[in-house]
Amino acid sequence: QVQLLESGGGLVQPGGSLRLSCEASGGRFSINAMGWYRQAPGRQRELVAQITGGGVTNYADSVKGRFAISRDNAKNTVYLQMNSLKPEDTAVYYCKVVTIPLWNVYWGQGTQVTVSS
Repeated sequence: QVQLLESGGGLVQPGGSLRLSCEASGGRFSINAMGWYRQAPGRQRELVAQITGGGVTNYADSVKGRFAISRDNAKNTVYLQMNSLKPEDTAVYYCKVVTIPLWNVYWGQGTQVTVSS
């Protein structure tokens, strides 16, 4: 069973930056895609950014140019660097990992990001 440990959330002022981390652990597994989703109160969970095993990235239009996703395969860790944060970025951010060869999907517990002055 894969466990995901997220860290890096918190309170930041508009225009500030945060870096989220998500480390996968728990047995032998190979990771394909890794990604970050977010869910604001009263809204559906939405994709923020994802990165494939080959390093191809994809971003939501609302975060393009401000957020950057990366991964360290040796550490089974995915990062989300968030710059120029806006109040509308406020949400619980969830890490998602897809393992191979069975294409199992795992979610982190979520980390709160609040952008407010």
